[in-house]
Amino acid sequence: MHTIIEPFKIKSVEPIFFTTKEERISILQKAFYNPFLIHAKDVLIDLLTDSGTSAMSSHQWAGIMEGDESYAGSESFFHFEKTVKDITGMPIIIPTHQGRAAEKILFSIIGGKGKFIVSNTLFDTTRANIEFSGAEGVDLLCKEGKLPEVPASFKGNLDIDALKKFITEKGAATIPLCIITITNNSGGGHPVSMQNIKEVKKICVENNIPLFIDACRFAENSYFIKLRENGYANKSVAEIARELFSYADGCTMSAKKDAFANIGGFLALHDKNMADKCRNLLIMTEGFPTYGGLAGRDLEAIAIGLNEVMDEHYLQYRIRSIEYITEKLVAAGVPVMQPAGGHAVYLDAKKFLPHIPVEQYPGQALVGDLYVEGGIRSVEIGSLMFGKYDENKKLIPAQMELVRLAIPRRVYTQSHIDYVAEVIIEVFTKRNEIKGLEIIEEAPMLRHFTAKLKTTTNHTNDTK
Repeated sequence: MHTIIEPFKIKSVEPIFFTTKEERISILQKAFYNPFLIHAKDVLIDLLTDSGTSAMSSHQWAGIMEGDESYAGSESFFHFEKTVKDITGMPIIIPTHQGRAAEKILFSIIGGKGKFIVSNTLFDTTRANIEFSGAEGVDLLCKEGKLPEVPASFKGNLDIDALKKFITEKGAATIPLCIITITNNSGGGHPVSMQNIKEVKKICVENNIPLFIDACRFAENSYFIKLRENGYANKSVAEIARELFSYADGCTMSAKKDAFANIGGFLALHDKNMADKCRNLLIMTEGFPTYGGLAGRDLEAIAIGLNEVMDEHYLQYRIRSIEYITEKLVAAGVPVMQPAGGHAVYLDAKKFLPHIPVEQYPGQALVGDLYVEGGIRSVEIGSLMFGKYDENKKLIPAQMELVRLAIPRRVYTQSHIDYVAEVIIEVFTKRNEIKGLEIIEEAPMLRHFTAKLKTTTNHTNDTK
């Protein structure tokens, strides 16, 4: 079999600025060991996120020039609306400036104190918008999804038995929504099977609980179903996606992921009464319902990108590129989430740095060392992002301590990826020298975006 190549040519380039290791040590210290506070110009390979960081196609750029900037009823909106309807089969499409805006609108309406939103795994902004409403977000990830180095085909699945038990204990009336994240970003970028979605839907119907999809990476999830689930090998990604969405009562999406766009998102629904409430809130916070906080050119770019992302040559390349770096790391003995997910490589920081206790944020410590060693910016998905405090202000750690290296779409070449692997392996050989961190300043919600940290003075080699 020939090498799987990038299914595109590079038409425009952006320079990378190089820094020395000594410069990066100073930069990291001034950023208080938080990658979000590092200036982008000081980053060599930026894997902080795959959200809004993709390279748009020449077709998308052409669409931007043709965008209709009418305040109400622009042609760009109707192009966008038709595209989303064709993919999801949902009749009501509400544009928003990005995915978290759709979440804010949805959970402001259905959330509230004493309510629970259940999921396979909620990502950071989803959980924050749920909690801001007064409700509680509950993760019911399948057992295999909690074992980073144990391979399984669909580690993003929702635990069916746990869902049944939770509904029995809390009562269906306290659960206004179940939302499945595809692929499961917090859990390693792993897919959810069609069978799991169907089983969750059956339980939701029996208990009169609406089922929503967090559809940020719907195309990647659909391609995994094609590759791994019986009965789907001969179906197109578009057909798989349409079936997937057919089990949902609605969906939210950040178009900054699988639509290649730099901004944008939407809320799609079947329920007209719910849609009316959402549109009323949209007008107050985002804009008129036919632009929802977006320019016409953005709506055009999203519509074009949503069709481009379902190209199977692209998806084959995309999934294989993540497998490629994962295989290199596994061969070197680096503890990494297996099998490879759809959009990122996830390092198991707890095993990578066993001498750093969770109270000293091993994931964040590893993030800092990757930057110092190679100028690579990544993000912690562990107890800094998802940890909470008990009544005694003691840390309640996250289920896993991961470091995510999210690969922007159509941005980096194989030599960039080889470089990333080399840096990770080099850091792994020096892992015992890495020190833990402690928080010196934090916000009450989404603290990982702005938190300030410092190295601990009580460095320990005890494994916890």
